[in-house]
Amino acid sequence: MRLKVEFTTEPFDLDEAPAHAVVAREVIEAARLDAVDVGPFGNTVEGAADAVLGAVDALLRRSLAAGATRVSLQVNVVGAAGEDEK
Repeated sequence: MRLKVEFTTEPFDLDEAPAHAVVAREVIEAARLDAVDVGPFGNTVEGAADAVLGAVDALLRRSLAAGATRVSLQVNVVGAAGEDEK
């Protein structure tokens, strides 16, 4: 199974990336995911279910420890592992 996750961490700071956002980006960029899109107001990752779920676990733990007061997640099943997107 393949998963796509969209997430944001809060509180926002438009002047510079807060520590929790930097940590979230580091976690996602270090994970073995197929697609990563990190932006200032939302982030999207996609990959095999085990890799995505492991990354989400680390993302939650580390960003909350770094000062996030809210993490919003949306998880979608996008297909089976190894299946081409149509």
